Amino acid sequence: MSAIRLLVLGAVRQHGRAHGYQVRNDLEFWGAHEWSNAKPGSIYHALKQMAKEGLLLAHEVAPSTAGGPPRVEYEMTEQGAEEYFALLRQALTSYDQKMDVLSAGIGFIVDLPREEAVALLRERLARLDEWRSAVTDYYTPENGPGQLGHIGEIMNMWVHSADSEGAWTNGLIERIEGGAYTFAGEGEPFVGILADDEPNPYAAPR
Repeated sequence: MSAIRLLVLGAVRQHGRAHGYQVRNDLEFWGAHEWSNAKPGSIYHALKQMAKEGLLLAHEVAPSTAGGPPRVEYEMTEQGAEEYFALLRQALTSYDQKMDVLSAGIGFIVDLPREEAVALLRERLARLDEWRSAVTDYYTPENGPGQLGHIGEIMNMWVHSADSEGAWTNGLIERIEGGAYTFAGEGEPFVGILADDEPNPYAAPR
């Protein structure tokens, strides 16, 4: 799974309708250009590709002032919403995704009901535990990495990664169950987007 599809769909959804520059500006405001492949070329390609796939509806809203193609705004379709929530749920439950995918999922987690978010994170914990158990069938952490020569450091790294991810996920579940954040159906959500005329302090160099 690529994080860019989830990021772009989520950004468009937050606006209702958005042009490419708005999507790019939002993702840079979240720092996604640092922890994912959300670079300008990838963003604009994803918008056009998902419009071809029927996930986004493209609206030509204004002619170009520089003689180029007209300005286009994108709106999520019903099929796009289904894809968005499928990607979001996958990002939150899969233990073997890259960190950018999990980061994108956390960025949009409040689009789900609170109870579902907790359930998905618990599923992630269960999958992490299963994977850790599979690793320790071949490697016993208590005996140290040296038992397998320097190759044991690979197993050691993955066991520690699973443990730290598990601890972090448990902490997030506790915060959510304790009432942190505003989830779907609970009221006005947190606004993580910039107004059109608002400067972006975290923008990538143009």
